[in-house]
Amino acid sequence: MIGVTILGSTGSIGVSTLDVMSRHRDLFAPVALTANNNVQGLLAQCLEWRPQYAVMADPDAARQLRDGLRHKAPGIRVLAGSDGLQEVAACAETDYVMAAIVGAAGLLPTLAAAQSGKRVMLANKEALVMSGQLFMDAVRENNACLLPVDSEHNAIFQCMPVRQREESLPQVGVTRILLTASGGPFRTTPLSALREVTADQACAHPNWDMGRKISVDSATMMNKGLEVIEACWLFATDTDNIEVVIHPESIIHSLVEYADGSVLAQLGNPDMRTPIAYALAWPRRLDAGVKRLNLFEVSQLNFAQPDPERFPCLGLARRAFAAGGTGTTLLNAANEVAVAEFLKGRIRYTDIAPVVEQTLSEVAVEPADTLEQILHADQQARACAGGHCRVFSAKFGGGHRNH
Repeated sequence: MIGVTILGSTGSIGVSTLDVMSRHRDLFAPVALTANNNVQGLLAQCLEWRPQYAVMADPDAARQLRDGLRHKAPGIRVLAGSDGLQEVAACAETDYVMAAIVGAAGLLPTLAAAQSGKRVMLANKEALVMSGQLFMDAVRENNACLLPVDSEHNAIFQCMPVRQREESLPQVGVTRILLTASGGPFRTTPLSALREVTADQACAHPNWDMGRKISVDSATMMNKGLEVIEACWLFATDTDNIEVVIHPESIIHSLVEYADGSVLAQLGNPDMRTPIAYALAWPRRLDAGVKRLNLFEVSQLNFAQPDPERFPCLGLARRAFAAGGTGTTLLNAANEVAVAEFLKGRIRYTDIAPVVEQTLSEVAVEPADTLEQILHADQQARACAGGHCRVFSAKFGGGHRNH
């Protein structure tokens, strides 16, 4: 029986992971389930799955969960905060860690899993975006197994030759990675109309069921920019070797081009249970409960280049990676602040990219050799971005109803 800790079990990735595990209860058992402050959601999961640990990032929520479990499932140990998340990610009972906490909050527990030599199933791209070389060094030095769960990176992994982990892309004949993107809900919206779009509109993704923060990132294509950075670290390459392709149907999840002219693609219906099942079972395959792809129903596949005027965040991500050091940490922090303010109705959708750009211009890039340097850069960027958000909010008239 393989023990699985799910960091972020009440989110969309966590729920899908439990769905896949429910089909294979003879293979997988949850060691720990964690959430931020969704007490009722985690309580219901604990009563069904009976993990050894339950962790709430919010201490008040942990107390409520402990009270809820006291008589119904007293054997479950309830922990709280970042320390609790790191403990369950590194504990001896855990074999696999699904890293699905959204944003910078996932960095420390995901890093703890890598440092403990676990199989890290990475759905939290921000952890790798923030810590880059530090994270990859932890994976290598502790003999951890890092498997990408993002549908695009999982597709690339499936299309790569086995030797890629030991050799550079040119040595194994790879010339280019083609990273697909749906284009989000505003792919064809007139540019003049973007200024007035609401949070609910930005979160109405045409193909994927995701959390609100990631949905906004998909709309701005910052999500794809973060994925470009993630791919650079995962596959030891540079942004020059990665091309983003808008593919509205989200059937081809990414492609790998080889020197002989071959292009390998991984196809499937847009369902996160496919890459989750692949990460859980690798190098084998198992049933994920996903509807089979019917090419006759799909009928046609479309592709387009991203418009830099419509999606400025894509260029900002490439700029941050090129800056090196803490550049991508600054990018991620500024974006998290700006997206949070947009979701609260305090700034416009079109203010997100300017907040990030101004933060990148004003906060100095430093070396990212230690966790302390990375966390310090994160704090600096958040303070700077917060100041710019207040300026935009004042221009905006203090915000509006964003629903």
